[in-house]
Amino acid sequence: MRVIGDVHGDLRGFTFAIATDRFIIQLGDLVDHGPESAEVLRLMLGLLAAGRGVFLLGNHELRLARAITGYTPYPAPETAATLASLDPALAEAALAAIAEAPAWLRIDQAFFVHGGFHSAMLTTPPPAAPLAEGRVSGLLARALYGEPTGRTRPDGFPERSLRWVDRIPAGLTVYCGHDQRSRDGRPYRRAAPSGGQAVFLDTGAGKGGHLSWIDLSPDGMEL
Repeated sequence: MRVIGDVHGDLRGFTFAIATDRFIIQLGDLVDHGPESAEVLRLMLGLLAAGRGVFLLGNHELRLARAITGYTPYPAPETAATLASLDPALAEAALAAIAEAPAWLRIDQAFFVHGGFHSAMLTTPPPAAPLAEGRVSGLLARALYGEPTGRTRPDGFPERSLRWVDRIPAGLTVYCGHDQRSRDGRPYRRAAPSGGQAVFLDTGAGKGGHLSWIDLSPDGMEL
């Protein structure tokens, strides 16, 4: 398997990342920010059709789906730009794929989620994407946005805590994106006291950084 972090419209990086015979697990946020979100979506839809990959529900996929349906009449500028780049057929196909995208996925001792982990996800199946509802809450909010502290960062975005990492069970590795935690261009790793760990794969693709991925064996062990 190849686990790919946030793409954000980085077509060049994504094209290179999927040039493999490995099964692709993309952690969400395929779109927005970067200039080629439409082509990234087409590539991902091709992987889905061929049975060669899956993408998780990210907060930017949810935003795009709501913009496509008209539930969000004035989407954020980056989402509006993505929406404008989609032809009607691609918008319809993307909406259908987003509706089916799981919010989390487990394979043996590897766990995949976009924003943040909660132990209840180990025994609870992911809910359907709320394409026409209001506020996202509960486990789905954790999956999409991580764990907020209740404070706001200087850039206006919510501050998020990594306390959830301390509750990862022994032996489990959580692969996630959403927040760019890396300071050296490589995926950021954080160990839990129990022996579990989190690996953050967002290294800024589409936002001035680059795309990162990690290869795993069929039983979820890193290669």
